[in-house]
Amino acid sequence: MQLLLIRNAKPQSGAGAGSEPNLSYDGNEQTRRLPDALSKFSLARIVSSPQLQAVQTAAPVADQLGMSIDIDERFAEYDYGLANTRSVEQAADRQLPGDAPAKKFVDRVKAAVDDVIAAGEHDQTVAVFTHSGVINVMVHTVLKTEQLFSVQPDYASVTRLLVSEDAGLSLASLNVTDHVWDLLYRTQWWSEEH
Repeated sequence: MQLLLIRNAKPQSGAGAGSEPNLSYDGNEQTRRLPDALSKFSLARIVSSPQLQAVQTAAPVADQLGMSIDIDERFAEYDYGLANTRSVEQAADRQLPGDAPAKKFVDRVKAAVDDVIAAGEHDQTVAVFTHSGVINVMVHTVLKTEQLFSVQPDYASVTRLLVSEDAGLSLASLNVTDHVWDLLYRTQWWSEEH
């Protein structure tokens, strides 16, 4: 089995965006490119976090394939439902907020992944639309990284996990962004600076 962990596209930010922001202009453009980027995979199922930006990111793929989106709250970000939210990029110490225990978050994400694997067939590909923290949990789990937040997946990036017959996981690719390269802040910054 293959699991495609797709980070939500870029949400709106700033005053008035709220804790469940819609996608930004660039985020909407990123989602328009995802159906083509994922067309090489024969998706058997689409799963999404309940958070608005993940569902909005999944919608164009589901629409093109005529598939439904299965919502699983366990794929929500670590700060889902908390009054004070911050992205991994905003967390200077790259740690979870004090009221979001890391072990509980890791266990929740791993249980969700285990259930997706158990519900599928060995030759299937499942797309999971989720968030940076969730992707970090799985990278940390597979690679045994020292820090929980060891990578910064870009918006609308694709991370591919392979599941062996004994349900072991390996990382096939991380943070693939060819389809949205020109829409990423880091690329725009690099182009302006160099």
